[in-house]
Amino acid sequence: MDPRSYKDIVTKSGHTYHTFVAPPKGASTPTLLFIHGFPSTAYDWRHQVAFFTKAGYGAIAPDLLGHGGSSKPAALEHYAPSKIAADLVDILDSVKAQRVVAVGHDWGSILASRLGMYYPKRFAGLVFLASGYCPPLAGFDLKAVLAHQRKHVKSELFGYWLFLAEDRAKGIVDAHLESLLSIWYTSDPGLWKTVLAPSGKLEPWLQKDTRAPLAPFVTQEDRTRMLAEWRKAGGLGAALKWYRLMASDLMGKDDGAVAGRLTLDLPVYFAGCARDAVCIAQPSADIVRQFCPRGTSETFDTGHWVHLELPEKLNRALLGWIEKTVGK
Repeated sequence: MDPRSYKDIVTKSGHTYHTFVAPPKGASTPTLLFIHGFPSTAYDWRHQVAFFTKAGYGAIAPDLLGHGGSSKPAALEHYAPSKIAADLVDILDSVKAQRVVAVGHDWGSILASRLGMYYPKRFAGLVFLASGYCPPLAGFDLKAVLAHQRKHVKSELFGYWLFLAEDRAKGIVDAHLESLLSIWYTSDPGLWKTVLAPSGKLEPWLQKDTRAPLAPFVTQEDRTRMLAEWRKAGGLGAALKWYRLMASDLMGKDDGAVAGRLTLDLPVYFAGCARDAVCIAQPSADIVRQFCPRGTSETFDTGHWVHLELPEKLNRALLGWIEKTVGK
């Protein structure tokens, strides 16, 4: 991703988003808005940006609020999905993007969901990777969700959220960035079942500076760049606010504005990850089937990072879906 293609875009909220921007080659050709999750930056989309810009599509990939070169406000309310969604639309407007397909991964899938709810006429389609379409979470209570998982699934899935939402997590995470990188991008997805999913396991893993085997799709150059980006940003403290949001009542309150808007009447593509132990593919596919009448689901034999692990296969699948559903 050419550094010269990045712009610092100031939205109406006053926040600055460090954003990769490549216009489409044709006036009617769609632009893809890539929305990353934790602990990523726009760089996570390097394979998709290279593929789709070569094919003539536009590409917009911001560092989200709290990440990379973008603003890092201290107040939690700035991270509410409704406000981030408004910022993302401001970015699209500032570069005059037309016919936009939003592509979200991880937390980015929640934001893509809210874009479809608040601004359905602004998007030609929505893509969800790993984490699927997220209906409104009015009244969301993380501890109640974990209790429900223990009762009905017999195990937690989001236990690590509790630790990362604590104030003290920043110091521990920033002191052990290489340990965190190794578990987030590990070659062994099974470690997510034992280290991330259950409560109380991630903190001692980091405190001991444990290292997991790194996935082959993360090169030494990638590893060096990610660590450098995190350290340049002052660590991952601001990025952790996304977890604090989910552990607070702010997410539930913010979604009160769209409570009841369950159906997403836009073309939707969901790429589930068969070996993702946190974002389980089948429940997300079921939600797409139930609430997305124009939805398509496909499962890939990967862990959480399908866009990094099988970029060529995913890119061709997305291209085929866009050409068929959205148009060239």
